[in-house]
Amino acid sequence: MEAAAATKPVLRVAAISGSIRKASLHCGLIRAAAEVCEDSIPGLRVDHVDVAGLPLLNTDLESDGGAGFPPAVEAFRAKVRAADCFLFASPEYNYSITSPLKNALDWASRGTNCWADKPAAIVSAGGNFGGGRSHYHLRQIGVFLDIHFINKPELFVFAFEEPPKFDGDGNLIDAETRERLKKVLLSLQAFTLRLQKKD
Repeated sequence: MEAAAATKPVLRVAAISGSIRKASLHCGLIRAAAEVCEDSIPGLRVDHVDVAGLPLLNTDLESDGGAGFPPAVEAFRAKVRAADCFLFASPEYNYSITSPLKNALDWASRGTNCWADKPAAIVSAGGNFGGGRSHYHLRQIGVFLDIHFINKPELFVFAFEEPPKFDGDGNLIDAETRERLKKVLLSLQAFTLRLQKKD
């Protein structure tokens, strides 16, 4: 068993939150995902890729005929390219995804599309639909970007219902939600390994 775990490839998950505020529930979901992987999913590592420092998309900032980008964008694109798969923690704003997330998606698609042909999963937290409408818009964008989303399980966290799901700092404290998050991560891991075997 130990030998099998040692030879299992470590998949790198670039986790991106569409919320950049302090005490964000979506950043909390990413922290919880990293903890779950460290504690109980060998071979899967979650790295939070912060998008707060990206400038608003402006092609005037590009250089070298569209192949060069501002330093913060270059660094972000490198992290996206290095990832095996993605975890999007996507809030729902006005029935859609947030502007920070759309900005990140757009920057990494400029020139060579850094998202292409990689798997991803979406999680969200919110009010009476748990942020679910953002999933559908993000999936639609992913069609053009050639992102392959897992279909099941889905995770919409009803953040304001009892029992409490998060503490005041945005940390996930609900055991049932953590277990559901683990199932999403296991599905993402299995799907990523399956796609990589086809290469």
